Amino acid sequence: MSDSKPIHAHAYPQPIIHTRSGLPAFQDKIRKGLPVTVAFLGGSITEGAGASDADKTSWRGLTQAWLEDRHGAGRVACINAGVGGTDSTFGAHRLQEHVLEHGPVDLLFVEFSVNDGTDRSESIRGMEGIVRGCKRRSPQTDLCFVYTAADKNLGPGVPFNIAVHEEVAAYYGIPSVNYASAIQQGVEEGRWTWRELAPDGVHPNDEGHALYARFAREFLEPFLETGLDAIAEAGHVTSMGRDVLSLPPLEAGNYEYGRMIRADSILSQRGFDYNGLQHRPVMNWRYDDGHLEALNEGASLSYIVTGRGTGLCLFMGPDSGILEYAVNGGPFQEVNLFDDWCKLAYRPVIIVLASGSEPAEMQVEVRNTGRKDMESLGTRLQVLRILSH
Repeated sequence: MSDSKPIHAHAYPQPIIHTRSGLPAFQDKIRKGLPVTVAFLGGSITEGAGASDADKTSWRGLTQAWLEDRHGAGRVACINAGVGGTDSTFGAHRLQEHVLEHGPVDLLFVEFSVNDGTDRSESIRGMEGIVRGCKRRSPQTDLCFVYTAADKNLGPGVPFNIAVHEEVAAYYGIPSVNYASAIQQGVEEGRWTWRELAPDGVHPNDEGHALYARFAREFLEPFLETGLDAIAEAGHVTSMGRDVLSLPPLEAGNYEYGRMIRADSILSQRGFDYNGLQHRPVMNWRYDDGHLEALNEGASLSYIVTGRGTGLCLFMGPDSGILEYAVNGGPFQEVNLFDDWCKLAYRPVIIVLASGSEPAEMQVEVRNTGRKDMESLGTRLQVLRILSH
């Protein structure tokens, strides 16, 4: 940052932090010297994009190293559930497989303020689904929302996506750390420019990730002071004492019950083969890539789930075609699976096929139309997971 003023440790802008109900369960284990597990659920920024070493110089990796230094390397386990290009809707469906199936989790960082879009209700459904789904399946887990910077999350006032996430955080007493607010303060004070910290306007470089990690430490430090009592803002009881699930949901159709079901569990299919992903390049997926695949017109599959909604997680890439689907015998609807990102690599993308506010049994039929976008190289249909919520 050659054109910026020198930065002294004590002069760093501070992130806006709301401790709200605090981290009572996490803090209790820290005070007792017990092992803790910290999970990071988010998009590419949490996964480590932009860092020279995703596991060492990203904000997630640096936070893990600091926790190990403070609490003991043998007492801290961390889960990287950051997946590039994923929003809170996908995050709510990924929560079980990518976080909770690893075993007990004491602290869950949630970072989707950059990847969530402009649909306020959908963003609430995702973030609320993560909170309620986590507390339903893992009541002892404390949560914290993290708001990273991007062009859209910088500027005067509270940016839209952060404001929406704060609605959920305030309602449920979830702590939050606003990294973007500190970045914006530094920009206004002439300490740095955003492009110096994130050349593409989204993904921080090592210097940007180091700032994020510093902001995370500002939040966590009081909870690691073992002589202190549990920390909570005035007016907030601890999340241990507050029954999150007793609160009426903000959005009745939230993804509280979101989960992913392996594609090979589908019992009725014709013209599909079950394969691992053999095509390259691949981005945004480090997990089991077994999927049902069909190239030809007429290939079909059907499944039944019970829930408030369902969808598909698909691998989309340079040769993705056009599918059609019907729910409960209704008319078939087409989905063109090709977009500009498909030209670059194969990646997971979710589509919601049905959604409602009350649980119901849904029978879904999916077919390969044998047709394609004019820019696509083929008619491939690849079903990675079934979604249910």
